[in-house]
Amino acid sequence: MSCAILTQSVSAYIAVMQALTFVCEAPYSGSEMQCMNVGTLETRMIKNRSAPTLDDVARAAGVSTATVSRCLNAPDRVVEATRTKVMTAVNALGYTPNFGARVMAAKRTFTIGAIIPTMDNAIFARGIQAFQEALHAKGYTLLVASSSYDPQVEADQIRALVARGADGLFLIGYDRDPAIYSYLEQQSVPMLVSWVFDGASTVPTVGFDNRKGMRVLAEKVLSLGHRRIAVISGLLKGNDRTSQRVEGIKDAFRANGINPNDVPIIETTYEVENGEAAFRSLMAGRQPRTAVLCGNDVLGVGALRAARELGLDVPGDVSITGFDDIELARIVTPQLTTIHVPHRDMGRKAAEALIEMVEKRSAGASIELPISLEMRGSLAAPRS
Repeated sequence: MSCAILTQSVSAYIAVMQALTFVCEAPYSGSEMQCMNVGTLETRMIKNRSAPTLDDVARAAGVSTATVSRCLNAPDRVVEATRTKVMTAVNALGYTPNFGARVMAAKRTFTIGAIIPTMDNAIFARGIQAFQEALHAKGYTLLVASSSYDPQVEADQIRALVARGADGLFLIGYDRDPAIYSYLEQQSVPMLVSWVFDGASTVPTVGFDNRKGMRVLAEKVLSLGHRRIAVISGLLKGNDRTSQRVEGIKDAFRANGINPNDVPIIETTYEVENGEAAFRSLMAGRQPRTAVLCGNDVLGVGALRAARELGLDVPGDVSITGFDDIELARIVTPQLTTIHVPHRDMGRKAAEALIEMVEKRSAGASIELPISLEMRGSLAAPRS
């Protein structure tokens, strides 16, 4: 057999084999090679080399095919040194697992679908990133869709993900047509909800209590002496996270003898520009507000920007608060007082819980995560 010109992939393969420094002399997937632990390697290949197989990877890495399979399907069950050796061989050979065979053997696609309301801002970014990382560590792939807060779009996406063989679904909030829950049950597709928590719900949930969190924040604002308070909220219809946060504010008002109906609430979509416009509208009245509670940090940053452009001192002339504690809340001046949500912990725990459901190790337990008030420079007592 004449020596062929080595391609880039073959060169990479030789480098891997030299690094492994084992001795072999045998035909290999249609090629002949000699591997010598003295650092030299000769490779001869036929022109039409077949795609690398699991056996090829096992031979290249010097392990069994079962070990290669574990590295690819359950990497956490393999020691790091072996895993590194196997993955080096996988990458050098350009090996791609046979997806169809894996599905047939496991009766799963190892795919999880997630539908979030928006990708326009960072509200869901950290949680979804942690969710994906935890899935990847267990050999699962994440497919993400955005519903744009449209329940019909979400319903269509749920059906599409199920049709494509998603093993489980990760959804945001409880508020959707009960027929969707029935559909998923009929299809035997595990589903887990996040970014909310209701101890009375039978839906498996990993999240936090929006109502309780916003009540804590509102009570803090009231305890500082604020009474001329207004609210900039997200749209209430079809968004249980937003509606629960508004209810938390009302709970605090009632507990302090304030009629919630006397407190102006502006609903708008979660965009900085909309927070800015809403704040301008609230401050244009005869009795400007001394505190504005925003439904999330995005709206809060918009309110801060409007205050600065109006020449108002924050918190001297007006206090502004947010909710979520995304990175944006800490890089503005003054930093935004908000409710800290453990996004990464929530995403990780949600992934672990959903995998347990998919693998039938759990029927779906619910976990409430703690949230906390983050006092920063945007909130202070009103001027007398």
